[in-house]
Amino acid sequence: MFKQLAINSNTYHGFSLEDAVKGASEAGFKQIELAAVKDHTAHVLPEMSRSERNEIQALLNAYGLKCVGIGAHSNVMKEEGIANLINNIDLAVEFDCPYIITATGDAHNDSDVIEDEKQLVKNLEPVLAKCEKFNKTLVIETHGNNYATGVALKMLAKSLHDRVKINYDTANVIFYGNILPYDDLAASADYVEFIHLKDKRGAYHEWNFPAIGDGDLDFKKIFAILQQADYKGPISVEIEFTAAGPANLEEVNQSVKRSFNYLSRILE
Repeated sequence: MFKQLAINSNTYHGFSLEDAVKGASEAGFKQIELAAVKDHTAHVLPEMSRSERNEIQALLNAYGLKCVGIGAHSNVMKEEGIANLINNIDLAVEFDCPYIITATGDAHNDSDVIEDEKQLVKNLEPVLAKCEKFNKTLVIETHGNNYATGVALKMLAKSLHDRVKINYDTANVIFYGNILPYDDLAASADYVEFIHLKDKRGAYHEWNFPAIGDGDLDFKKIFAILQQADYKGPISVEIEFTAAGPANLEEVNQSVKRSFNYLSRILE
């Protein structure tokens, strides 16, 4: 599973993509999930010019990083959210990665209640049609007010399309779902194709996501569950710190390096 590791560039929220790529590469990562979240971490966006996107690909090439997914968080209950997802499939094609990652609601402060799941299914039809056309997979994250657990998302995915799978965030199920990930991951692992590997510290609803290995999660147990399920997808490390955020770029880089070293020890 060591070769499945990636870095989520959202770890470098508030810093440039060049900072993220350089820091991740120096830590030892070979793969990256590009954050494409408007008004939050917009390291890449579909509306960027061709020359800007070419520069990003050149940057990845220079540091030996392969893109494994486009983190295109969109509110799928809104027209603009669906349009954004559709456009981000073009980025997945351009950067030659198989996955587009989203939740169902807003990227942050997601408090909407989806009362009509049939509307959600209808909204996703053009997204899934384009995924089918270009051989991409939409992975929906355990996140927010509606689908906070793997079991809930498995039920949704089964009702949709074989192009829909789960992006399992190991700490979000605690923060949003008020459960530990172990039994939930085991129960939904057959639908999981993308992992946000995130640690958690403190109370369940406390925003505290430190470097991997610095929190309370048992990652050996998590990897044993994934191994039992013969999980083959990306394992994208995400560090979101506390509500105050990191003090500076050096703190981010140190946390990324510490995470990589910890994972190297338990996976290799």
